[in-house]
Amino acid sequence: MDPEEQLRNEAWIGDAVLALFARSWLLRIGQGENPKDRNRLFELWVSNQFLSAFGEPTSVEAEIGRAYAGGGLDVAFTFIEEKLLDRFVQTARKRGFNLTVGSKTGGARLPKDPTL
Repeated sequence: MDPEEQLRNEAWIGDAVLALFARSWLLRIGQGENPKDRNRLFELWVSNQFLSAFGEPTSVEAEIGRAYAGGGLDVAFTFIEEKLLDRFVQTARKRGFNLTVGSKTGGARLPKDPTL
């Protein structure tokens, strides 16, 4: 498989993992009780505009995909928490969302789910 195809495949998986993380995180922190707000926060999480703060969006998604391939959801979720979560909270607050959590201060970290 050529490197470009490999990158796209890793990004495709990474995109799905990021979407799962974002949805799970939003439900667990109790944000987005209003479905419209939850959808807007989710769209922000997975947007190319947000991901571009960390590099080329496809490359960021591919990093998530590689983390998942190398260690499963726990490793991929930890990667997202450590690399993206604080910036996401800051970005959401700048857009008017009243998020009261952060990865280092508010218990936003996803607990391990034994059913996964």
